[in-house]
Amino acid sequence: MKLPISALIILFLFASGCAALHGPGPDTKMPATEAPYPVDTILDAQTGREVSFDEMIADLATVSTVYVGETHVNADHHEVQLDILKALYERNPDIAVGMEMFARPYQDVLSRWVEGDLSEEAFLRKTHWYATWRFDFALYREQLHYIRENGIPLKGLNIEFHIPSKIAAGGIDSLLPYQKDQVPDRIDLDDAKHRDYVKSVYDNHADHVTRHYAFEDFYAAQVVRDEFMAAEVSRHATTRQVVVFAGKGHIIRGWGIPGRAHYRTGLDYRTVNPLAAGKPVDLSAADYIWITSPAKRPAAMESPH
Repeated sequence: MKLPISALIILFLFASGCAALHGPGPDTKMPATEAPYPVDTILDAQTGREVSFDEMIADLATVSTVYVGETHVNADHHEVQLDILKALYERNPDIAVGMEMFARPYQDVLSRWVEGDLSEEAFLRKTHWYATWRFDFALYREQLHYIRENGIPLKGLNIEFHIPSKIAAGGIDSLLPYQKDQVPDRIDLDDAKHRDYVKSVYDNHADHVTRHYAFEDFYAAQVVRDEFMAAEVSRHATTRQVVVFAGKGHIIRGWGIPGRAHYRTGLDYRTVNPLAAGKPVDLSAADYIWITSPAKRPAAMESPH
């Protein structure tokens, strides 16, 4: 099956583990392990030891930004995100949630959702959910209803979804002037480790990718998306704690959103990587690794729309 360009840009949402180091702290580079950890084990990547949920939350509560990754079609990952959000909100109600799933132009719709002005059906229609994000809304329903029930500010972090697709197909210079205006001023394409990681994803999908566009354009599209979301996180994190929900490929080892947001603000952060049981555990991928069920639940199906 041939994938559209927009779907290829989302490949990172399914790639490796989550994000970074303990904010700006040292990269511990803990080795990978294939130990058969049981479901709901939480590993502190700094030490490699198991920690309780409460221990992890106590640490997460101390930083400006918490990034919780996901494989979009894994319902367990969304449960992890919701559990973390609930625990952090109970400690500090003055938080916001930033989501990759919504582009910034939909901010007014997101605010109306939180204020209770929209039904779920109206919310899906006005955000064009099945035209932009496309994954089954059931995967995100509990999160979004919890956010609304508690009046938590909800922020759309993403650039308009058609722009990375156009960059991948023709490069940044191919954008029309009004599209270029949305591209962040800072676009750092010089991180060799991040470039190697993206190249591995590109090469693994060569049949779909190379026929249509060059790696440099593909990489630029990924970085533009990461830089845009990092800039949005930075705008909100200076006034309150922000909990960010994003695909793992955008936060692995801090190469995507976390490190780029830290460059802008200098604020500390943590990352959590939900990982299906039975997979090798790479302790360098995130601050915390949370082992989840190896099986996908029925809700975790991609929408046919």
